[in-house]
Amino acid sequence: MDISRYKQNPKTQYLAENLERLLKEEADVLVLVEEGLTSSADEMKELAEGDLKNIAAQKEILLGQMDKILEEEIRKEKEEEEFPNEIVLEVRAGVGGEEAALFAEELANMYRRYADSRGWSVSILDESESPLGGYKEASFEIRGTDVYKELRHETGIHRVQRVPKTEKMGRVHTSTASVAILPIRKKTKFEINPADLEVEFSRAGGKGGQNVNKVETAVRLTHKPTGLVVRSTAERSQNANKENALMILSAKLEEKQREEEDSKYAADRKDQVGVVDRSEKIRTYNILQDRVTDHRLNKNWHGIENIMKGQISGIIDAWK
Repeated sequence: MDISRYKQNPKTQYLAENLERLLKEEADVLVLVEEGLTSSADEMKELAEGDLKNIAAQKEILLGQMDKILEEEIRKEKEEEEFPNEIVLEVRAGVGGEEAALFAEELANMYRRYADSRGWSVSILDESESPLGGYKEASFEIRGTDVYKELRHETGIHRVQRVPKTEKMGRVHTSTASVAILPIRKKTKFEINPADLEVEFSRAGGKGGQNVNKVETAVRLTHKPTGLVVRSTAERSQNANKENALMILSAKLEEKQREEEDSKYAADRKDQVGVVDRSEKIRTYNILQDRVTDHRLNKNWHGIENIMKGQISGIIDAWK
C-alpha cells in the first residue's frame, strides 16, 4: 500500500503515521502465522486472526478519514479556482467629467467600507486623481473569504443621477463610472512572454509623504500583442510595483479571453443573469429619489446614504 500521498499532506500526516504503524503490526502478525502456527496451536491462531481483523478494521477507518480529508481539500481547491479569495477592483470615471470622477471615488470607498465590514484586507495598487479630488481611475487588491463570489456581479457601468454641488441652476446631472472585478487565480492560464512587454518607470506622484516623486518606483506595463496597459504605483520599490502590475495584467488577459468567449454565445446569454461585461449599464443611483436600481434584477433599494457608506449586503445578497 502506497501511503506517501497521505504522509505528504500536513492534514493527513498524523493519521498516515498511525496507518504505517498498523501496517507494521499486520506484517509482524503475518510473519508469526507463517512461521509457527500449526493446527496444534489453535488458541494462538485464533488470537492472530482476531488481531488481523482488528487491524483491518482500524485501517479501513483511517483510510476513510484520510480520503475524506483529501476529497474536501480537492473540493475547496476547485471552488477557490472558480471563486478565488483575491480580486483586483478597478474603478474608472466615465461620462460626466469631474462629477464622474467624484462618483468613481465614492464607489471605491463604498466597496472599501464593505470590505472592512467583511473583514477583508484592502491594498491600494494605483490611484489617479482628478483636479477636484475624485478618481480618474484607481485599482485595489482585496483579499478575503468569498470576495469574488460576493462581488463578481459588480462589474459594469454604474450611473448616478443628482444635482452636483457645482450646479448653480439646480439641474440634475447624470454621470457614470465603470467597475471591474478581476479574479486573481492561483493557477493562471497565461504565461506572459517578457518580450511582449513594454516596461516604463516613473515617479509615483499623488499621496505618499515626503519621499514621493523622488524615486522612479511607479511601473507602467504595456502588453504589446493586446495593447492592454496597467499601472502600479502604491509600493515603494520598482520590483513590488512590477509584480503587482503583472498580477493585474494576468487577470485582465483572463477577463479579455472570457469576454471574447462570451461574445461568441451572446445570443444564448441575452436572457441570462450573471457576470457581465464592464460596458453594460447595471445600476442607477438616484440621489433625489433615494433609490438604487439594479437593472438586471429589476430591484430597488432605498437609503442611498447608508449604501454609499458600504452597507450593500442587501444588494449583494439579492444574487444568492
